[in-house]
Amino acid sequence: MLDRPLNTLGLPKAPADTRVVVAMSGGVDSSVVAAMLAAEGYDVVGITLQLYDHGAALAKKGACCAGRDIHDARRVAETMGFPHYVLDYENVFRDAVIDEFADAYLAGATPVPCIRCNERVKFKDLMATARDLDADCMATGHYIQRKVGRAPELHQATDAARDQSYFLFSTTPEQLSYLRFPLGHLASKAETRALVAKYGLPVADKPDSQDICFVPDGNYAAVIEKLRPGAADPGEIVDIGGTVLGAHRGVIHYTVGQRKGLGIGGLGEPLYVLRLDPAARRVVVGPKAALSTRTVPLREINWLGDEPFASRAEWHVMARVRSTRPPREAVLRPLSPNEAEVELLAPEEGVSPGQACVFYAREGSRVLGGGWIWRGR
Repeated sequence: MLDRPLNTLGLPKAPADTRVVVAMSGGVDSSVVAAMLAAEGYDVVGITLQLYDHGAALAKKGACCAGRDIHDARRVAETMGFPHYVLDYENVFRDAVIDEFADAYLAGATPVPCIRCNERVKFKDLMATARDLDADCMATGHYIQRKVGRAPELHQATDAARDQSYFLFSTTPEQLSYLRFPLGHLASKAETRALVAKYGLPVADKPDSQDICFVPDGNYAAVIEKLRPGAADPGEIVDIGGTVLGAHRGVIHYTVGQRKGLGIGGLGEPLYVLRLDPAARRVVVGPKAALSTRTVPLREINWLGDEPFASRAEWHVMARVRSTRPPREAVLRPLSPNEAEVELLAPEEGVSPGQACVFYAREGSRVLGGGWIWRGR
């Protein structure tokens, strides 16, 4: 008996017999994924998560999972003729993402809540819901590729400008076996927009989602003050030697690498935030050269390589320490199954605890995992 041919999602079933849960934010990308799969004849079920009290963000263009977006996701489902459900995940999102975001900021870190949302909500709880619905897989609108080698592999998107691998480094091998990313191979956003027109979707004029969904105007400090009243204690701005240069209104108003808005002008060379010391309520500043870092301690390692992480003393990789920066050559040294040290061959500026460091193969597009930057032991 011949094996059944694989469908476009890599499963040995006819599309009509393949149930796919599509995580729909209400934006262009996930709408296109849902429409494309429905048009190919798959048994599509759209699910939108209501993640936060969207009163403040309701009118913000580019927010994700707000009231307007839920409405738009429903309209797409009606247009393409598949069922759509809205799940209230506000409590889960607050506990798993927002609270940690606030606590990390108060501890002087610079968190990336979008990664935690993918890791703890979308790729955990939503995936469990998809399995409960007897779905064969779950599809999202992320720009990243899943390729099958010895096992499913994570790869950067074809369009480097759209690549979201930095935000998806914590995807586990088990999750990767169940996930599908139908847009990862597209060469440009124009191709996505062309598909919107092809399917006549009512999201054609929507902007791309921007920034953190629960921070309506990009003012992180205001959100922290609302979540943790009274936490923004004033303190001193000091240089590396401890000399007091000025005063600040709370460490939550500063990030590592910041130069503008310090209120300590007229001191000669420009000064930058080098580190935050919340316990002493101090902002430490210094020259730009002091921002450079070559050794980066990591924890919560997620390894996606073929060989066990601890099977080598060193891995020669490309490492990305900010979503906006290209990967750079680095040496990755495992310290334990969950901790590591990355040595950057060329120093990077403004590396901050709370950010992610993502590993890539030296050749090709494969994502090898990553970890969270911390202060180390």
